[in-house]
Amino acid sequence: MTTAAAAVAAPTITLVSGPSPYAACTVGGPGTNYVNAEVEPSVAVDPANPRTIIGAWQQDRWSNGAAHGLVAGSSRNGGASWTETPLPFSLCAPGGAPYERASDPWVSIGPDGTAYANAISFDESTPRNAVTAATSTDGGLTWGHLATIQSYDTNQFFTDKNSITADPLRPGVAYSVWDTLTDPMTNPRANLVTAAFTGPGYLSMTTDGGQHWSTPRIIFPTKTRQQTIANQIVVDRTHPGTLYDFAAWFQSPNSVTQSNVQVAFVKSLDGGQTWSAPSVVAQLQAVGVTDPNTGAPVRTGDIIPEPAIDPSTATLYVAWQDGRFSGGAFDTVALSASTDGGATWSQPREVSTRTGRPAFTPSIAVRADGTVALTYYDFRNLASGNTTTLPTDYWFKSSKDGFFSDTHIEGSFDLMTAPVARGFFVGDYEGLSVAGSTFRAFYVSTNSGNLTNRTDVRTASITP
Repeated sequence: MTTAAAAVAAPTITLVSGPSPYAACTVGGPGTNYVNAEVEPSVAVDPANPRTIIGAWQQDRWSNGAAHGLVAGSSRNGGASWTETPLPFSLCAPGGAPYERASDPWVSIGPDGTAYANAISFDESTPRNAVTAATSTDGGLTWGHLATIQSYDTNQFFTDKNSITADPLRPGVAYSVWDTLTDPMTNPRANLVTAAFTGPGYLSMTTDGGQHWSTPRIIFPTKTRQQTIANQIVVDRTHPGTLYDFAAWFQSPNSVTQSNVQVAFVKSLDGGQTWSAPSVVAQLQAVGVTDPNTGAPVRTGDIIPEPAIDPSTATLYVAWQDGRFSGGAFDTVALSASTDGGATWSQPREVSTRTGRPAFTPSIAVRADGTVALTYYDFRNLASGNTTTLPTDYWFKSSKDGFFSDTHIEGSFDLMTAPVARGFFVGDYEGLSVAGSTFRAFYVSTNSGNLTNRTDVRTASITP
């Protein structure tokens, strides 16, 4: 049911990121490095103290993958001010992991206040790559227990799109998931011929606050020429031990000209010890995003399903980019929900405002009273014929019984100022969390025209 929208006050935007702590680092080439460019933020709120907020982001993005390193931002006053700390996931960070680059920042906070961060760390000059993790017990000001959860020294295996979830009911317990792309052999030329890759979803968990991590194991299996990406766990607080791992599931046939991608999940009823077979939510029909006037590519979260769970009722939600509502012309934001533990799902519906332009990179969160919130970007303010800038806006929507009019967060800013990494790029995902009755958006926007400081992380609190 859709009813009249309640007024939502315009949010106050706070700048989070500052000058790069890695500006003098020379590790990680070749490639174009965008010093002072922040992208792809994640955010978490301390469930025991909502005024403590921790975010993480890529710092100094490379054109050909990842960044100089990751940085954490922490606030102890509800987001009014922020302190930056290098995360120890690359050689650019003091005491960091022995890898040239880091990517895919993720942060989560447990019921005891322990913060967990993890990343993909890798070399550009060698095939070495790893899933890494660290923890903080002081609100994100310092980080320790640096751990290599999984590592490889060959180009036959490559880890990608990690996430980390602290169990909201079990202090000291957290779950790290990712996919590992596996080729049949180490010869790249032979792999191009066979195309016999696979990419299952893996899990490692800690039960002692990140001091130790379990041996990684497959929880979302894939066959030849299948893969998962963007694995992410949500926890059912109403049924202790029930976990869901959502991902984009690429199935055969899947090629440049024939896409077969599903929004899917696997489920555990025993705290991650055993898992169901994969179940499908819906087909993911994203067509990707380009500048509507020039055709220039824009890199977005087009293969990143974003799940959330109602902490009170356990209703599941998944949002993603999808081209079905435009007849495949461009992506907008789709949403599906399940009220029976994933047994059945609602038909995908368009929840971004229809403007005749792409809407992309959604984030989703659910408040304890059942209010569902979304954030996303769109190009609604791009004028026909404008080929010199790409005006982009960031939006918020929320409701308990339908999705209403937009609340404008920021914009328009020129996305052409963003780093170029297979397209104009501010992140494959952005952050959205809940702090009591308030939603906390944590996102990247450009500093239009400023080529020495192209982007920054900003945050906004919104109370619908």
